[in-house]
Amino acid sequence: MVTRIKHMAVAVADVDTAVSAYERRLGVTDPRRVEWEQGKSKEAHFAFGEVEIQLCESTDPDGRFAQHIARYGEGVQHICLEVEDIAGAIEHALADGATLKECRACQKVGAHPHSEGFVAFLEGQAVPGFEVEFMQVYREGERPADFATGV
Repeated sequence: MVTRIKHMAVAVADVDTAVSAYERRLGVTDPRRVEWEQGKSKEAHFAFGEVEIQLCESTDPDGRFAQHIARYGEGVQHICLEVEDIAGAIEHALADGATLKECRACQKVGAHPHSEGFVAFLEGQAVPGFEVEFMQVYREGERPADFATGV
């Protein structure tokens, strides 16, 4: 079912300040900067081993990362779990009582194309500790033209 942690999205109030702390304290170098209009966020991406960390600042005061900070403070907003079969992962979670929630960036519920693969989000903390995003990474030739360059 779950093959690995694809990424962890960390809600931060100021992406530049957060990047500076990660650089100074943890030795992060040259994070990839992203301004994602559809997602209403400014982001910095870097890897710790095989796990990508995404520092995410809302550019909209009502954005999902700003709302997370208002509720819980800065911290992990969701963990993206890579799966081989997104339909099967969703079916398994729903059979156990989980529910799907809307992707705030795309306004879609359930599996749908995204920048790096097909994604779906579970409502709330479907498991204790963090919100869950499932991702079935695109295989060769699967990426829709709308997402030709990724985020």
